[in-house]
Amino acid sequence: MNFAKNILETIGNTPLVQLNNIVKDLPCKVLAKVEYFNPGHSCKDRMALKMVEDAEKDGRLKPGGTIIEGTSGNTGMGLALAAIVKGYKLICVLTDKQSKEKMDILRAVGAEVVVCPTDVEPTDPRSYYSVSKRLAEETPNGWYVNQYDNPSNAQANYEQTGPEIWQQTEGKITHFIVGVGTGGTISGVGKYLKEQNQNVKIWGVDTYGSVFKKYHETGIFDEDEVYSYVTEGIGEDILPKNVDFSVIDHFTKVTDKDAAVYCRKLALEEGIFVGMSSGSAIKGLLQMKDELKPDDVVVVLFHDSGSRYIGKIFNDDWMRAKGYLQDEIKTTLDLVKNKKQELVVVKTEELVSHVIDKMKVYHISQLPVIDKTGIVGAVGKQQLLEAMLENQNIADLPVRQVMQQAFPEVQADAKIAEVSQLLKNSSAVVVQLDNGKQHLITKSDVVNVL
Repeated sequence: MNFAKNILETIGNTPLVQLNNIVKDLPCKVLAKVEYFNPGHSCKDRMALKMVEDAEKDGRLKPGGTIIEGTSGNTGMGLALAAIVKGYKLICVLTDKQSKEKMDILRAVGAEVVVCPTDVEPTDPRSYYSVSKRLAEETPNGWYVNQYDNPSNAQANYEQTGPEIWQQTEGKITHFIVGVGTGGTISGVGKYLKEQNQNVKIWGVDTYGSVFKKYHETGIFDEDEVYSYVTEGIGEDILPKNVDFSVIDHFTKVTDKDAAVYCRKLALEEGIFVGMSSGSAIKGLLQMKDELKPDDVVVVLFHDSGSRYIGKIFNDDWMRAKGYLQDEIKTTLDLVKNKKQELVVVKTEELVSHVIDKMKVYHISQLPVIDKTGIVGAVGKQQLLEAMLENQNIADLPVRQVMQQAFPEVQADAKIAEVSQLLKNSSAVVVQLDNGKQHLITKSDVVNVL
C-alpha cells in the first residue's frame, strides 16, 4: 500500500504549472510553482516543519513544549500541523491587518491566536515581534521560532524547493521570481539554483512600504520608506537575517492595488486560486518583461491559497472600498449605484447643534439644507468651524442663518467630467436619480474612482 504515515509526509513535491493567458505578452515560457498543494496550503509548510525538527534535535524544543511565533498566518498553519502530529501547544501572534480567514483557520487547528496592532514600530512592546518574544519568555517550556532569523527557514528551501524546481525544469530554468518576506524562500532557492548555474537570475518582489528594494540597491535602511501597506506575507520594516541579498539580482516593487487585481486575474484567466502575494509576484514579473528573451524559462512561486482571502481580495465590497475594483465609471449613476446610505439632509429651522450631531452620527462633513420647496442651501464642517471662531454661540441658531448657497445639482446621466468641473467651485454635487432619490457626490468620491 502507498500512503503517508501522517499529514507531514505530504509536504513538498508541489506541481509546476505553465501559465498561458496572463503572460501572453511575454516572449518566453512561464511556469508557476503552485505551493498551495502543500497540506497547509502554502510554501511555509516546508520551513515550519524543518524549524520544528531542527529545534527538537538540538533541544530548544522539548517534549510537551509550547511553540510561539509571530506570523502573517501561513507559517502559523505549518507550525500547527507539526504541533498536532508531534504533540505541542502553539501560540500564534498576528497583526490586525491579516485576514479573518487566517485567524479562524489557525483557531480551527488548535492554535491560540494573539492579535497585535499593525501600525507600530518593531521595537514597540505592542508589536507582534515584541509580543512573540515576551510570550516565549513568560511561557514555561516555550520556544520562540523566529522565522525571520532562524536559518532552518532558508535551509528548508535550499534542501527541498530549489532541487524540486531544478529537477522539474530539467535544469533549463533561467529566472526565478518570488515575493520576499522572511527571505527564506528566495534565499534558499536562490542559493541552490546559483550553485547549479550561476547565470540563473533571482528576482525579488517587494511592496511599497517595505525596505528591501532600496536596501538592496543602496545599502541604506531608509525608515522613511516604512509605512503601512495592505499586501500580506511580503515586505518588511526590518532586515531579517534570512534575506541573503547576495543571491538576489534585482528587486521590483508592486502596489497593493496591482497585487489584488492580479491575484483575481490569476483565478479568472488561469484557474489558479492564490493569495495576494502571488498577485504581487506575477505583476512583478510582467513589470520585468523587457528583460526576458524567447529562450528563457521563468519560474514564479505562488505562495498560498486564495481561500484565505475570501473576505478581502475576493470580496467585491472590500475591493471597491479600497478603490481596487476595476468598475467602468462613466456617469454619476455609476458613482452612486453602490452607495447604501441615502441623502442625509437638515431643515432650515434645525439648530446648528442638531446639524453637528447628524454629522457625527452619519460620519459626513457636509449636508444639504432643505425647506418645503426643496434644497435651498448647504452647510459643511469647515464653514461651521469658521463661524464658531467668530461666534461661539451659534450652536443654538437655526441653520438658515449660517448656511451657504446650495450645492449644484445634476441628473443621473451627467458625465464625470461635468461633475468634476462643478466640484472645482463646490465641495459637493447633488445627483437627482430617476426614482426621485438623491445622493451627494464629493471630491473624494471622484478621486476614489479615478
